[in-house]
Amino acid sequence: MDNIQKEYEDKKCWGMVASIDVYGCNPRLISDKEEIRKFIIALVDSIGMVRHGEPMIERFAEGALEGCSALQFIETSSITMHFDEGQNRAFIDIFSCKYFDYKKAETFSQKSLEGKEAKTTYYFRF
Repeated sequence: MDNIQKEYEDKKCWGMVASIDVYGCNPRLISDKEEIRKFIIALVDSIGMVRHGEPMIERFAEGALEGCSALQFIETSSITMHFDEGQNRAFIDIFSCKYFDYKKAETFSQKSLEGKEAKTTYYFRF
């Protein structure tokens, strides 16, 4: 057990949020709905969660705000994603009332989307 998981358990947290920003993504991987669907399924598996239903993926084109947004319900809450095709960025928010390794989620997301860099902010819900 790592220190973050110990803190989560010691504080009897109700949930955890991780906001992952991935920069310099491969444009093909963040603009193709099927690639996004495969990414979502693999991300959920990589952090030990269970999907509830199929991913919902919608494309939006509003000037500079062009790209897909996605939602995947998981048994312990949800994962939302927004893909910015104009600047090849991905914004992934994971909320779960089950502990998960946010570093693993960040590394997996950056590698899978072929991002040049990533950063994550996380916090606990009490």
